[in-house]
Amino acid sequence: MGIRRLNHAVLYIRDVERSVDFYTNVLGFRVVHKVPGAAFLQAAESGNDHDLGLFEVGAQAGASPAGRGSVGLYHLAWSVPTLTDLAEHARRLREAGALVGASDHITTKALYAQDPDGLEFEVSWLVPLERVTLQMRSEVAIKPLDIDAEIAPWGPELVGMS
Repeated sequence: MGIRRLNHAVLYIRDVERSVDFYTNVLGFRVVHKVPGAAFLQAAESGNDHDLGLFEVGAQAGASPAGRGSVGLYHLAWSVPTLTDLAEHARRLREAGALVGASDHITTKALYAQDPDGLEFEVSWLVPLERVTLQMRSEVAIKPLDIDAEIAPWGPELVGMS
């Protein structure tokens, strides 16, 4: 009785049109279904019916207190195929003013960003499992991410773990 993968996530957001614009134009999702106050989006290379449900709760909604004195979800993480894709996401997130951090976790190269409602998410590239060494598995570190420096040893088109 194993879990295979995350099928979709649902977010409560202030303005469905603003969020649809962000997730489609910045992250490349596409709208698969829309009703007043809600939208269902699919990631570009996904086989899911939808990956993200957005439910509008209105402009008066306060920020999520999760992690600041309240339990709750910290972030969602989406993976991209190559480091070239990760670099492109970094550019797009930076241009949108959404990029808040970038970390090298040895086997995971991660960008951290926030959507228009301040909900954090991660876009990452994972070293292919067959390339992960015992040393890499035992090393616990969070270093600043330099995508160009990572492309040198891994290459621009090496497909990471999905």
